Parts: sequence; C-alpha cells; structure tokens
Amino acid sequence: MAKERKEGINKSLATGTSTKLNPGQPPVASVINTKVKAAKEADEPQNDKEKNLKSNIRTGKDRIILITNDDGVTSPGIAALVDAVKDLGKVVVIAPDKAQSGMGHAITIGSPLRMSSVNTFGEIEAYECNGTPVDCVKLAVDKVLHRKPDICLSGINHGANHSINVIYSGTMSAALEAAIESIPSIGFSLLDYSLSADFTGAKKYARLIVEQLLTKKTIDKHLCLNVNIPAVDVNVLKGLKVSRQAYAKYEEDFDERVDPHGRKYYWLTGEFVNFDKGRDTDVWALNNNYVSVVPVQFDLTDYRLKEKLEKTLKW
Repeated sequence: MAKERKEGINKSLATGTSTKLNPGQPPVASVINTKVKAAKEADEPQNDKEKNLKSNIRTGKDRIILITNDDGVTSPGIAALVDAVKDLGKVVVIAPDKAQSGMGHAITIGSPLRMSSVNTFGEIEAYECNGTPVDCVKLAVDKVLHRKPDICLSGINHGANHSINVIYSGTMSAALEAAIESIPSIGFSLLDYSLSADFTGAKKYARLIVEQLLTKKTIDKHLCLNVNIPAVDVNVLKGLKVSRQAYAKYEEDFDERVDPHGRKYYWLTGEFVNFDKGRDTDVWALNNNYVSVVPVQFDLTDYRLKEKLEKTLKW
C-alpha cells in the first residue's frame, strides 16, 4: 500500500540525496560565488529532514515499543508479550483496566477517559485506562510518549483472531489504529482462552517476528500483521506461514432465557464454520500447526470491484 513511498525513502537513504530538490536547480559548482551560500542554505532544511528520517531507524534502548491488548492490563497474555520483547527496546504498556474483547475499533466519546500508572510489570513503565484498546493507542501517542513509538504490539490475545474475527477484535483494532497513525504494528493471538494457557510457543515466535522487523533498516510505517499461534507444544509448531484471511465465520444463534423477574434476555452463541478450503489461509495454517501471519490493512476499498464499476456504471 505504501510501496511508492517506501521506494522513495529507500532511494533517498541509499544515495544520500534529497527527493524534494527543486526541479531544474543547477549544480552548486556551476553557480556563481554569490549564490553558493544561498543554494547551500536552501538545501540545509532538506538535509535536516533526511537526517531526521535516518534517525528514525533506532537501535537498542533508543527504540520505544508500545504494548497494549484487549484482555486487560493484568492478563497473562500481555505479561508474556512484555517478557518476550523487553530487552529489544524501552517497553511502555498502556492497556485497558478490564477485558475489552469484541470491542472492534470502538472509541470513547461520551464519557471521560482516565489513565493511571500501575506496577504490574516490575520496572516496565505501565498504565491502565478505562477506555478501549484503540483509546489506549491514541492516549499513548498523545499523552504518554509524546512521539510515535517505533512499533506497537497488541496481545497476546487469549483466543483466535483468524478469519472474520479480525473485524471484531479489540486486539487487532489496536494494531490497526497504530498503522493508521503510521506506526508499524503487530497483533498476536494464541488459540487458547484459558488463563493458564502455555505461552511458550507464542513468546518464541513473537520475539522472532519483532526482532526481525526492528533490525530492518526501514519498516513500512503502515505495516500491520495479524499473527495467530496454535495452542500446541512449542516443539510441535512447524514455523511461520504467511497466509491470507480465510472466509470463515460463526453461524450465530441467540440463546433465549428468562430472568427471575420474567423478562427475556439473550446470550450470543454460535458454531465456527470454515467455508474456505484453500491451503493458503490462516485457518489451514493453524490447523496444520503453523503460526499464521496475515498482512492486514485499514483501507477497505475493494479495488477489483472499483475497477469493474468504473467500466460498467453509467453516470
């Protein structure tokens, strides 16, 4: 999605030249002495900009890793994620003060947001927020970090976020919010809802993916990965498989009940059904003990349909 922008940045960094010099500007060597100084001064802001661009490629303790989730700041999953990457940069945690699963991309607009520091992860700087996962990302950038982090990690979620789940997931909405704000991001989910789940495999692959991305010279600032890990022993995992989102969803039903006052209420239930038999999907990868990695984006435009409509619709 940001291919052209990325190529331009790579070219600029490789050559040490500006991509925004005025067209037709003569070489400095051919300019009379009275114009040399002016030409140099005109080029300095661009050099400063290029220098700042290079400085965004940080290493070690200069990196800031923002971590959030939708299961709450005290969940075992977020503790596992912090532990997996805490030595790859300065980790800052901002997460909901309670479970926010299924919140999707909701934001808080009708009530005040509150945030307070917590001592949940030892020496790691951490905060809890009464808002949604997306609220946490927004507050982190604006009120805590005062700059964009080098990467945003969300999870490790308790339960699957493959296929259609990505639409409803608070975990993935936090990651997508970061991508919207030009922060590379990854959402991690383990296919185990238990609070006593074994996160050994999830931690191993979370660290592997994050470390590889952070050591790249450039990262697409809109990158967002949806990573799901099967709930099997770490020795059974076969590795990573880059996949596409399967067409699979829940066949939903509402269990109707009656409360002690005689009033009806409902519990959402359903059965997960996979309609996609492809061997390149996240569901297939997970069923075959691979860690699925699905690149996702916030641009929901159907470009194939757009092209078709442009050719067929008469305005």
